[in-house]
Amino acid sequence: MKKLLFILIIAGFYTTLHSQSPKREMRAVWIATVANIDWPSQRNLTSKTQREEMRTLLDKLSDNNINAIIVQIRPTADAFYPSSLEPWSQYLAGKQGQRPNDYYDPLQFIIDEAHKRCIEVHVWLNPYRVTNGENTNILSKDHLFYKNQNLFVKYADKYYFDPGMDETRQFLNQVVEDIVERYDIDAVHFDDYFYPYKVNDEEFADDKTFRNNPRGFTNKADWRRNNVNMVISELNQTIKNIKPWVEFGISPFGVWRNNDVDPRGSATKAGVQNYDDLYADILKWLGEGTIDYVMPQLYWEIGKKVADYEILVKWWSDNSFGKNLYIGLYASQLGNPKAAEAWRKGNELIRQVAMNKFYPKVDGVAYFSAKEFVKNKQGLNDSLKNNYYKYPALCPINRNIKNQPAAMQPANIKTLKDGNEAYLVWDDVYGDGGNAIAYYVVYAFKGKKVGDLNDASAIIARTTENCINLREVDKKLKGHYTMVVTSVNRYKMESTPTYGVTRKL
Repeated sequence: MKKLLFILIIAGFYTTLHSQSPKREMRAVWIATVANIDWPSQRNLTSKTQREEMRTLLDKLSDNNINAIIVQIRPTADAFYPSSLEPWSQYLAGKQGQRPNDYYDPLQFIIDEAHKRCIEVHVWLNPYRVTNGENTNILSKDHLFYKNQNLFVKYADKYYFDPGMDETRQFLNQVVEDIVERYDIDAVHFDDYFYPYKVNDEEFADDKTFRNNPRGFTNKADWRRNNVNMVISELNQTIKNIKPWVEFGISPFGVWRNNDVDPRGSATKAGVQNYDDLYADILKWLGEGTIDYVMPQLYWEIGKKVADYEILVKWWSDNSFGKNLYIGLYASQLGNPKAAEAWRKGNELIRQVAMNKFYPKVDGVAYFSAKEFVKNKQGLNDSLKNNYYKYPALCPINRNIKNQPAAMQPANIKTLKDGNEAYLVWDDVYGDGGNAIAYYVVYAFKGKKVGDLNDASAIIARTTENCINLREVDKKLKGHYTMVVTSVNRYKMESTPTYGVTRKL
């Protein structure tokens, strides 16, 4: 208890001294579509209402300086976009296979609206889940389930793709290839659902698959892990062969293994372990570089006996293998009357964000889920905006992606006056592929010299346009300022700044 109190006092001191945001930090929010958790709010809304809801959500996230969304586009082997491989999701129009009312492409719309706000789009897919219940009548007649039932397994009250089938891996690669080729996404994202969480003593029914295709394995658990290892490696290659700048990230269950099972594991007593129960060997993927980032779901409070947040954030920091590490935080738990006291008093997430500052390998966080995040539970958003997210942040450069070209430098920065309006303008930068420009960053430094470009407080705008209205920027800017502009490409690389222009604001 004394140790925890000391940590929180130090964290508060750290906040006071270092409330300035880092310039590079992942600030992501999950947008869950399964069962209409976050969006759309219910099935069978008009397309206009769906779009209005998404714009409102993105505006709220942007206002909180969130820079990435992780949006679920394949919750149950279905699609939030037009696909020749899988049917429209039931969570849109109310019936699987039925396209949205007043047809539009939800994924393209989300990408356009998010990128307009300089927010990255990580598309979230569930690899194996087909239904959330045992009723297969809800599936579209065009679903693969009815074309090749040998690919599917019933476990407990749900249906899944059989991960041991070669055709499962091939189909999943087709789905991802189709998305990456057609859409301007920033990352492909899987969460913690690989082999399903175990239900009582029921065994996943893959004995026949194991007998028919053991691939040299005699131990079924090792074979299952190899099934998942293969699809992870293949998917990474599929993505990179099409668009090398698109990241591949995994958000696993927060415990890889307990250390009473494996000395490499964490000092936890978790009832579920990635390696043993979900057959997801996250450390192998990190070590081999077959994933670009890891986002463990650390949904427990600081000091929890069986899974202490402090122990786990340190463990993942020590075992990230140099890959980008983002921590998944449980916004939905804040204020839960049935939760531990830590979630009901103060703000546990702010305590966790503060603690992360002591672990420099933590590159940011993601919040589950969007609906709960924007409610400002226990003042979460106020604390973030006034301290940790006071200034905008660029998403971190991915250390696992090599040969990233520097973004091209904007040119001819100047100011223009139009009546009472004043604009900062510059020449658009044109590039293709990974060197296409994602957005521009505008800095303003007090005085007549260019200051520290690593100071996030100097960022007055991020924009996809080649101009900003100076009358609409931070009203606190008074006096002479020197402004510079940089561009950021799809690899998140920032250009050399333009020569500064000084004017009175």
